Amino acid sequence: MDLNQTNHHKRNILVVDDTPDNLRLLSAMLTAQGFEVRKALNGKMALTACKMVLPDVILLDINMPDMDGYQVCQQLKANEKTCEVPVIFISALDDVVDKVKAFDVGGVDYIAKPFHGAEVVLRIQNQINLRMLQVKLQEKNLLLQQAIDGLKASQVQQIQNEKMVALGQLVAGLAHEINNPISFIYGNLQYAGEYVNDLINLIEAYQQEYPKATPKIQQIAKDIDLNFMIKDLQNLIGAMYRGSDRIQEIVLALQHFSRHDEAEMKQVNIHEDMENTLVMLQHRLRETADRPAIVVVKDYGKLPLITCYASELNQVFMHLLNNAIDAIEEGVGKQFSTPYSLLPTPQIRIHTEVTLNTIKIAIADNGPGIEESLRSRLFDPFFTTKPVGKGSGLGLSISYQIIVQKHRGNITCTSSVGQGAEFAMEIPIEQEP
Repeated sequence: MDLNQTNHHKRNILVVDDTPDNLRLLSAMLTAQGFEVRKALNGKMALTACKMVLPDVILLDINMPDMDGYQVCQQLKANEKTCEVPVIFISALDDVVDKVKAFDVGGVDYIAKPFHGAEVVLRIQNQINLRMLQVKLQEKNLLLQQAIDGLKASQVQQIQNEKMVALGQLVAGLAHEINNPISFIYGNLQYAGEYVNDLINLIEAYQQEYPKATPKIQQIAKDIDLNFMIKDLQNLIGAMYRGSDRIQEIVLALQHFSRHDEAEMKQVNIHEDMENTLVMLQHRLRETADRPAIVVVKDYGKLPLITCYASELNQVFMHLLNNAIDAIEEGVGKQFSTPYSLLPTPQIRIHTEVTLNTIKIAIADNGPGIEESLRSRLFDPFFTTKPVGKGSGLGLSISYQIIVQKHRGNITCTSSVGQGAEFAMEIPIEQEP
């Protein structure tokens, strides 16, 4: 049985030697053993032959004109396509220094001339077997890496599911608990306003019936600035009404944001969901001691209702807007020596439009931007550019899963250092069943 019947095809051997007699001898010997042999008389021909068909093993002479075997091997190892091909040096040079140099430039074996045919064949077959084992190991490593990636993805999904349930329950419960007392306050404000008006009318009636007040009443009216208080009471009642309305809006936004009872797909208004998310983030958008208020520019197009998992899409909006705020604050932090009044206006721009059968949602910030070397890893699980304790590396990975895997959409990031970053999502208007 031929030694070369591994993997059901002939092994391709490239023999490189400037002596034609050596080429013929090696070619005849290896062909007889079942190998497919190609010949090259110099280094340039050898490199050209490798580009045409990648050999399984190269037998390489050292002493050749123009380009010796060492230089040929170095070029082979420097090329991504040929770097894995085993190179066996075959030479009349039998000095230890020559052998050491052969291995230094990337050779895997060294055969001294004159050689024995059986020895050459066995050494070639050993390298072929070793290469096969390396390929199998690489394949197993690839499968192992795929299994690890799958495990990471399932961990991310499990964390997302648990987080969604916990957050939904928390927000829904919080909204319910806030709704009860604010409803009580809002309902009683009407009566409080009526009582205040009745008291004001009574005081005005006293002033008309008894225009000459006693010194004591005059002093009290002066101390409490009665006229101002009567006017301001009505303003206060109005402010309390507006405050109660605002709290009710926030409670409604919390309920919409959590969508605790809406786990299935439904048609939603994207702009309403975006507004509800912005309500949740108002505390982070306000002016601070370190930076001006973050301006949110809404460039909304005319969008139809889209079919989606509303609760999970809200999570994507929350992740991306939070990241934009973090980026802006990071950019401001890098300009700590710049006076507050000279800082550029922090801005987040939200753009929406219809594109064919999808809608596009883009969220851009004017923060410091993201380096190109990092952008390819942004959606990897557990990868984060934030300092320790500031990020889990799950937000963008979860967003990718929700947009790409769950909604059959697409999410990309474009950024230039110093020019901010933009995350753009495209979601089908109608989801396939």
